[in-house]
Amino acid sequence: MSGVRHGGGGRDGMRTGHQLLLLGGLVLLWLLLWGSFTPIDVLAGVGVALLATRIFELPPVQLTGRLHVGWLIAYLVRFAGEIVLGSIEVAAYALDPRRRPHTAVVEVKLTTRSDLILTLVGVTLSLVPGSLVIEVDRARSTLFLHALGVPDEAAVERVRRKSLDTERRLLRAIGSRSEYRRVSR
Repeated sequence: MSGVRHGGGGRDGMRTGHQLLLLGGLVLLWLLLWGSFTPIDVLAGVGVALLATRIFELPPVQLTGRLHVGWLIAYLVRFAGEIVLGSIEVAAYALDPRRRPHTAVVEVKLTTRSDLILTLVGVTLSLVPGSLVIEVDRARSTLFLHALGVPDEAAVERVRRKSLDTERRLLRAIGSRSEYRRVSR
């Protein structure tokens, strides 16, 4: 599979594992986008993932090979909770025309230099109702996030802290060992 950089000396088992992990991630993304998990959707996702990785020149992705299941579960549970709370907030704005949502574009400077973590943080934040990543400055590891319900500077800081907390949870779950140590202090 093109687009995968291997840090483990090029062993075939490691390469295959990375390829399967990336393909699995693409299939999962496909299923989430369609909102359906039927066998046909899974097969279509596998087909699209294989097609995408064979046709398009993907940038190299440095995988750490580290997965902490406990932190991954904590990340997923928190993510699900944020989706529910975000849905309630957006519904409240939609159902009460007297409420005018204050919005802001918030600059969030991430600590990671990993393209994978940067992308996963951006996707996570965009999937939560009421927030959307509108620009990414890859060179500076910075996200620009449009957010609802931001009436003042204190709310801007809450959005920034919540975004950095998302990054921290992802680094604990799948970040490199050095990033894990840095955020686990």
